[in-house]
Amino acid sequence: MIRNLDMALIRTFITVADKASMTAAANALHLTQGAVSQQVKRLEEALGSSLFTRDRRGLRLTRAGEQLFGRGKRLLALNDEIWAEMAGTLVAGQVRLGVPYDLVGTLLAPVLKTYAETYPQIEISLVCASSPELTAALAAGTIDLAVIEERVGPSAGECLAIDRLVWVGAKGGIARAKRPLPVSIVADTCAFRPAVLAALGEHGLEWRTVFENGNIDATTATVRSDLAVTAWLATTVPADLDILPSESGLPPLPNFAINLHLPRHGVGPAAQEFARHIRDGLARRPVAA
Repeated sequence: MIRNLDMALIRTFITVADKASMTAAANALHLTQGAVSQQVKRLEEALGSSLFTRDRRGLRLTRAGEQLFGRGKRLLALNDEIWAEMAGTLVAGQVRLGVPYDLVGTLLAPVLKTYAETYPQIEISLVCASSPELTAALAAGTIDLAVIEERVGPSAGECLAIDRLVWVGAKGGIARAKRPLPVSIVADTCAFRPAVLAALGEHGLEWRTVFENGNIDATTATVRSDLAVTAWLATTVPADLDILPSESGLPPLPNFAINLHLPRHGVGPAAQEFARHIRDGLARRPVAA
């Protein structure tokens, strides 16, 4: 009979179930795929039940896995709640978070709110910049952690989510059909810029820059006014703008990862808790269709 459940094993199991993939779970947990497989195996051996089956679509929960999934999530939530309450009085100081312009008011807004409510004694400083600039700031020690957008693939960061990079235009607009294509990009250091320009070049589409100065509000305004199109992650596109379909004549764009980067020299308690809030918040986010 099982008397104790290892929270680390439960967390790994929940992550694998959410991702339906050992590889994706390994990226999310910043572990090797072998380590994730071993942790799942240890949990199955402890419980005396198989938790996953595999088919052509990937991993699927067994009946025992489905029973554990719901209860395991509640157990983790309670564990994290107790930890936050008990550790809250011990966590103080300042934390400096680097965030790309397009994520701060969309995916990360709920995370910032819950963290500030849980740790009102912590001073939060936000640094908004492009992903390459945030990478440099983290290396220089001017921020404590950063959420960075990168092409899907090997990374020094922890993969929190993968999203589609999509073309965006005004509803019913005509900018998408103009040649040269008018393109509005937040900054010349934007993480999406090389992928966008490479896609246009590979398909032989002429383009011209309409706006490029680091102000996302102005970029949004040019798109709303049908002066240009832009490229954003699907989950960050405002409801009053269109994700342009493949029939629009624009080339497909690659997927991007939203990665959490921590400094190599160590992370303080305030930043550690912020990292946990970010992981949990993005794990519950809706996936763009």
